[in-house]
Amino acid sequence: MRKDKKGFSRRSFLQGVGVAAAAPAGARAAPPRVATVGPGPVRMALRVNGRIHSLRLEPRVTLLEALRDSLELTGAKKVCDRGACGSCTVLLDGHPVYACGVLAIEAQGKDVRTIEGLAGGGRLHPLQASFVEHDALQCGFCTPGFVMAAKAFLDKHPTPTTEEIRLGLGGNLCRCGTYLGIRQAVAEAAREMKGGRRA
Repeated sequence: MRKDKKGFSRRSFLQGVGVAAAAPAGARAAPPRVATVGPGPVRMALRVNGRIHSLRLEPRVTLLEALRDSLELTGAKKVCDRGACGSCTVLLDGHPVYACGVLAIEAQGKDVRTIEGLAGGGRLHPLQASFVEHDALQCGFCTPGFVMAAKAFLDKHPTPTTEEIRLGLGGNLCRCGTYLGIRQAVAEAAREMKGGRRA
């Protein structure tokens, strides 16, 4: 058997490794235990448009599916179903998210706002009214997502330029090509909301 200059052999090295591997479990940190749920339905509570809804859903159900199929809030549209078009945009704690890319179980404890929760007091929100006034829709599938994305955008940028609006809504697509009308609608809504008529 070959040994190196210090008298250390390959066999003694492997024997040492074997002894270390056989050490008592208490000598090493045990891996953390992670609580799992599912695969069957589990209880969860979602706060949507100010109301808490108690649901039993499988953990794999997306927020979009929960909104549309369980709560019958069909404003957010299921179009690409892969987080690419923005038609399912809703607000989660005030931030725009693609509802198709968020699990319903992940939305627990957060405030979910959909297009259905935007109007109030029998009046359209300035963004909704401006979209109608500027004819900023055709087929309408992208419209709720654009309105919700614009709401989140204007909350952070109350006096945007045209270029800022274009960049701010870059995560939403319109297959009909009504981008000009959408930008005009958002700019007009920004002026109205800044005037304090309705936020």
